[in-house]
Amino acid sequence: MLSREDFVFTIGYDGPAAVVDGQAKRRFGSLSTAELAEKGLFRAAYSSAVYSKDPAEIRAVSEMYRKAIAASGDGASAAPSPDRLFGVFPVEVRRIIVL
Repeated sequence: MLSREDFVFTIGYDGPAAVVDGQAKRRFGSLSTAELAEKGLFRAAYSSAVYSKDPAEIRAVSEMYRKAIAASGDGASAAPSPDRLFGVFPVEVRRIIVL
């Protein structure tokens, strides 16, 4: 199983291995879900919320994202579901590749 920081900063998969953004992990790995969202790192924040399995965190990140989109004038009502938008799903991996 991936650690929270590895899951949050996974940028893709190479077969059974998770590819992790090492620079982002070092820089932002200690931030909470809310802090990641406040910095505009919505994919990382959503990954953190999914990892926590807390429905309240997932809703909070989704709301913060919708508010950010609405503030930009890009039509928040047209936003797809966060799972689909960010492509975040818990998966089992056997190893980690840190870039």
